[in-house]
Amino acid sequence: MRTFRVDLHTHTVLSPCGDLEMSPVNIVKKAGERGIDILGISDHNTTLHAPLIKKMAAREGLMVVMGAEVTTKEEVHCLCFFETEEKLTVFQSYLEAHLPHIPNDNDRFGYQVVVNEADEIIDEIEWLLISAIDQSIDQVEQKVHELSGLFIPAHINKAQNSIISQLGFVPFDLNVDALEISKHISKTSFLEKNAYLKDKTFIKSSDAHCIDLVGEVCTKFQMMEASFEEVKMALRNEGGRFVDL
Repeated sequence: MRTFRVDLHTHTVLSPCGDLEMSPVNIVKKAGERGIDILGISDHNTTLHAPLIKKMAAREGLMVVMGAEVTTKEEVHCLCFFETEEKLTVFQSYLEAHLPHIPNDNDRFGYQVVVNEADEIIDEIEWLLISAIDQSIDQVEQKVHELSGLFIPAHINKAQNSIISQLGFVPFDLNVDALEISKHISKTSFLEKNAYLKDKTFIKSSDAHCIDLVGEVCTKFQMMEASFEEVKMALRNEGGRFVDL
C-alpha cells in the first residue's frame, strides 16, 4: 500500500468565482509543488476543463479525477466524478440540458472562460454556471451512479449550499460515496453534533478558487496505485484501502 495525497475539490478559471490565475497550467504546477498525487477538477456545473487538465497533469505524474461541483435544485453542492471522458461527456450533456438559461454577468459574477493548453481563451460560457440546475439531489445522485461515478456532497458543515444547511440533515437513503467537510472543522468536532453519520467516509479538500489554495488541504488515501477504481475502493474501505484525514 502507498499513501496518496488527494485534493478532490479544485475550481478553474471556468468557474465564475474562480480567480483568473486558475488556468490549467498554473493548477498543474501548483499541485505538483504541493505534493498532490491526485487532483479532482470540479468547476461549477461544468466539466469542460477536466479532460485538458487530466492530459496535462499526466505528463507530470499527477492523476486527475474529472468531474464537476453540481448545484442541485435544493441549492446543495455535490462533487461528481467520472472515470472516462465518454461518461464525462454524457454527464456534461446532462448538465447542459438542466442548467437554466440565465445569462452570466461578468462584472457581477466573474468570467466563465475555457482556455487551451497555452492559456488562450477559446470559448466563453453564456449561461451562469453557479445557478442551480433543475434536478433534485436524488436525481443527480442517480445519474452519477448510473454512469458508475462518485457522488460526494460538498462541504456539508457549511452554513450555505451544503446538504445540511439546505435539507437539515443527510438523508439516510441517499447513496453517497463519501461526505466532504471543510478545513475549518475536524471530523471529531463534526460528529459530536452529527453522530448519525459516524459510519460514513469523510474527506477534506481545498475547494481552491485561487492558485495559492490548490492542494492546501488534502486527504490521505491508502491504496495500491493511483486509479479511479482504487479511489473507489478506498472510499468504501475495501481490500485494506482507506482514507485518513
